[in-house]
Amino acid sequence: MSSPVTRKLTTILAADAESYSAAMEADEVGTYAALKAARAVFFKLIERHGGRVANTAGDGLIADFPSVVEATHCAIEAQQELAAEESPLRFRIGIHLGDVICDGDDLLGDGVNLAARLQSMAEPGGILISRQVYDQVHNKLTIGFEYLGERPAKNMPDEVSVYRITTAGASAARIEKVRPKIKAERPPQTEKVAHVWDGARTENTQKEVLPAGDDTPHRKPHGLLSGAFSGLKTPSQRLFVFGVGAAVLLNVISGGKFWPAWPILAFALVYGQIHGEQLLGFKTYKSIPVRIWILSAFLVCINLMTTSFPWAIFPVAALMLGSRAMAGRTEPHAEPEEQP
Repeated sequence: MSSPVTRKLTTILAADAESYSAAMEADEVGTYAALKAARAVFFKLIERHGGRVANTAGDGLIADFPSVVEATHCAIEAQQELAAEESPLRFRIGIHLGDVICDGDDLLGDGVNLAARLQSMAEPGGILISRQVYDQVHNKLTIGFEYLGERPAKNMPDEVSVYRITTAGASAARIEKVRPKIKAERPPQTEKVAHVWDGARTENTQKEVLPAGDDTPHRKPHGLLSGAFSGLKTPSQRLFVFGVGAAVLLNVISGGKFWPAWPILAFALVYGQIHGEQLLGFKTYKSIPVRIWILSAFLVCINLMTTSFPWAIFPVAALMLGSRAMAGRTEPHAEPEEQP
């Protein structure tokens, strides 16, 4: 008589290193050392957030967590720490909440496969999550999410709703430098590659490194204005934004007599519609595209420069509501969250 199948609902985190085989061909010893250091980071953070490593294969791993929130925190911190340490290996991470089959300590089933598919779709240094994860964390974590739409998943009959965590990618991009070629001292000849994971389990004495300016493992998100100004990375970008603001202010103070404000404002609108996402550093805020925010700011500026009556409220409100309605048609409706 066959034994009953044991199942459980859990959060699965899948991680895998980018171009690992090519890196091994280029520098086997250095890549081995980099992989060992990266795995030590993963093991440390997985344990810290109440998870466990369920499966290891080559340069990847599968971990499961009883908490969706803790799994997401773990993924973000892992990407931030690896970027801060300038790890030569960059990892893709996928997270899914689903039902799995328990085979001893190992996990099997569609839930694991879907997490692995999300991981394979992610950009190096990025994190992709399923709709099931998004439904549980988007109201609990103050981080950025971007809906990427319905994506086909290999060997799966249905398309998958995919979301990208934007905070982790932005943090990694701010601190990423030119990555040096993998170099490391050759380990003793008696050391076996097969013992990489065992070493990672015991070598958890590394000091946690957070990006510059972080005094807590959980970085708070930028608001619209702070996020916009943090995206102004070059002097020309800052000069453009502050120049437009100064022109509008001078026009308001002068009672509409500072005429250069009008061509400057018109140029700012055209420039913002073309380069707004690159200029500000993000694509959407509160599910509203950057172009709508820029057009709304343009209308408010015209209002300030022409009359004291706040007529801009009406077209701005229409733009915001219309944009949210359009986003609601393309983005799946979030089901009510289960109460813990």
